[in-house]
Amino acid sequence: MNTKQLEHFLAVADTRSVSRAAERLFITQSALSRSIQALEQDLGARLFDRIGKRIELTPLGAQLLARAARLVRDVEELQRSVDIFRQGEGGALRIGLGSGAAAMLTVPLLRQMGERHPQVRVAITRGPLDLQLMQLRAGQLDALVADARGVTPAPDLVAEPIGELRTCFACRPAHPLAAGGSVTLAQVLAWPVASTPLSSEVARLLVTLYGQDAMPERMLTLQSEDMASLVEAVAQSDAIFLGLAAAARAGGLAELVLDPPLEAGARFACVSLAGRTEAPLMAEFRRFARARLNE
Repeated sequence: MNTKQLEHFLAVADTRSVSRAAERLFITQSALSRSIQALEQDLGARLFDRIGKRIELTPLGAQLLARAARLVRDVEELQRSVDIFRQGEGGALRIGLGSGAAAMLTVPLLRQMGERHPQVRVAITRGPLDLQLMQLRAGQLDALVADARGVTPAPDLVAEPIGELRTCFACRPAHPLAAGGSVTLAQVLAWPVASTPLSSEVARLLVTLYGQDAMPERMLTLQSEDMASLVEAVAQSDAIFLGLAAAARAGGLAELVLDPPLEAGARFACVSLAGRTEAPLMAEFRRFARARLNE
């Protein structure tokens, strides 16, 4: 029994079809059938029963399925650890960034890695948190940085707090609301409001402070995962930005003072898989992110 045979077994168990599994694995059906037969010979029992046109797991097959995926992951992790050890300062750094983290980290991170570690392959992935967590668990990301309040605690995840940044309302300096003095939410809502998707905790805080009109589905007009694009759009229009104060300042926006004051912030965490061997540069990345994601 070897890991290649286990991978073949898992593919057939998942697709319930030798032909579809062979297509997924890019091998011939005959080669896949021989591999499964060799595995069954090693174990001394059948793993699949053919019922009409369907393929079903035998009791032994069901027991193997519960362990095979973990065995294959362990072998892949061992090979990854060996590769990382051999690569030393080289290799790759694959980071997922949420909307706020991307606005604050993407350009500085690419610049720093290009200057200090030109031999390292850097890949930054954007997208919804649920998708990035799937990519992390699938081994496609080394870590991700996102608002910790959106990450559901799980035994396989390690979420290390690395910073907190204020949230604010902001507009272009020549906007009518930027003339000075505090403004109310009603005044803000006279204009389009642009924001990234809000966490449920931030949404509850807004409603507590400003009432039902602050519910995201009522208040937000322009939404995007790309905070930098939202800031740029607000800088060129009369829309109001709701997001990180640091991103607003970097984009030349003027912060608005609301009555009552908005006291909210993004709490960033670096999320990785528990027990996984890390790339050598992950410690440096955490220090870099921590320095950038604090006021």
